[in-house]
Amino acid sequence: MKYEVKNLKLSTKGKKKIAWAAKQMDVLQEIKKDFQKKKPLKNLRIAACLHVTSETANLVDTLKAGGAKVTLCASNPLSTQDDVAASIVKDLKIAVFAIYNENRQVYYKHINQTLDFKPHITMDDGADLVSTIHAQRKNLAKNIWGGSEETTTGVIRLKSLAQQKKLLYPIIAVNDAQTKHFFDNRYGTGQSTLDGIIRATNVLLAGKTVVVAGYGWCGRGFAQKARGMGAKIIVTEVDPVKALEALMDGFEVKTMSEAAPLGDIFCTLTGNIHILRKEHFNKMKDGAMVCNSGHFDVEIDIKTLKKISNKVIQVRPLVEEFTLKNNKRIILLAQGRLINLVAAEGHPATVMDMSFANQSLACVFIAKNHKKLEKKVYDVSEQTDIKIALLKLKSLGIKIDKLTTEQKKYLSSWEIGT
Repeated sequence: MKYEVKNLKLSTKGKKKIAWAAKQMDVLQEIKKDFQKKKPLKNLRIAACLHVTSETANLVDTLKAGGAKVTLCASNPLSTQDDVAASIVKDLKIAVFAIYNENRQVYYKHINQTLDFKPHITMDDGADLVSTIHAQRKNLAKNIWGGSEETTTGVIRLKSLAQQKKLLYPIIAVNDAQTKHFFDNRYGTGQSTLDGIIRATNVLLAGKTVVVAGYGWCGRGFAQKARGMGAKIIVTEVDPVKALEALMDGFEVKTMSEAAPLGDIFCTLTGNIHILRKEHFNKMKDGAMVCNSGHFDVEIDIKTLKKISNKVIQVRPLVEEFTLKNNKRIILLAQGRLINLVAAEGHPATVMDMSFANQSLACVFIAKNHKKLEKKVYDVSEQTDIKIALLKLKSLGIKIDKLTTEQKKYLSSWEIGT
């Protein structure tokens, strides 16, 4: 088995982390048991480009239990947990190509090594795997049955391909499942982004003004959690409906130009490019901190930040201080990459449980239906969402009511009125 990880001797620590996460991933464990019996993915090759964490280890172990042959690479150069990567190789016997802090050249080498596996199914977080296939390795597409996408940014990229009629095989938008974005994006990103900021800086959030760029599900979650820590929140948006929602949720809403001189901490969660730019940096107060919790490191214009700076020093691990030509200092966290995965451990396992349950069941859906799927982006079915939600409630010891026959009849009729 080919693989490329930092050091297999790190596997002992990684194995413990994987086991700890498994205890909080009850839905995935239920699916794993079912997979072991039915082998719905027997002899299928799955190439996965995901954050290499203890939660992901439990996902690939579940896919293997279903009969799949899995290969894994990182979806971000700074999110790989080297001890977990080592354990996946040594203990789970699954090929991994990922090393923490690998450069861009090695990152794409690892993606291509994963694709050398000639997958039937791809599994992505950010669409780098799919993009590489479309840009460089189109010959692989003829044997690919379908793929799944984990994050908002990736779904945007893939829907763009589909709209241009360039998508080479069907994709399941796992991110858009209710049991994914309502929970993973809101509660997962909300907590883990705060976790990353605090671990990197040890800053007290109470009393700080936090500027949240973007009020999608990730922005909502982060804004709510930061407010819970005592921070004053300003939201910036381009969508009038989301801006109105942020206002009605009790947050200030301003343009970034208005917010720039007010913020102590800025966090981008938009999925778009250059949200924080030169005009904003020049307006920021001395010592303002900027970070990103969107998938790619493009939301902060770091190239321009470097150009307008006289000096750059690292003041803490993953904390860089840029002294501008006006002598103000801007503090960049985690190189502008995903703060929650670079400076912390990403989402809690309890939340990833539902996201990875969706990934697992998406693979089964592709395996069963690939012959009739078109080259477009599909939503996760309502039945799958309901199944995962019920399994999660069951694991938490919670029961809910069921509709009576009378109630079902009432909801399906038009005759009964006032």
